[in-house]
Amino acid sequence: MKTKIHPQLHPILFVDISTGAEFVSRSTMKSDRTKVIDGVEHYVVMCSVTSDSHPAYTGEQRLVDTAGRIEKFNQRYKNPATPASAVAVKKKGKK
Repeated sequence: MKTKIHPQLHPILFVDISTGAEFVSRSTMKSDRTKVIDGVEHYVVMCSVTSDSHPAYTGEQRLVDTAGRIEKFNQRYKNPATPASAVAVKKKGKK
């Protein structure tokens, strides 16, 4: 490998803001905050989403209030007075 062209890797601690979980790794990132772990100084980077809190990794689903949207859709497009077959017959009769 060529010398002096690769970025320098630093020990780093990623902290999940929502769960408080900590992940030790290496990265080219730096921060002002540091924490000593096992005698090694790690840069601390706060993360809003990690594998500990993201629903795709945890399997948890967050419910979104869709009942209001479904009711609005049904009110807008479901008219019991004119079924779809009656509308098709009316369109064929017009010329």
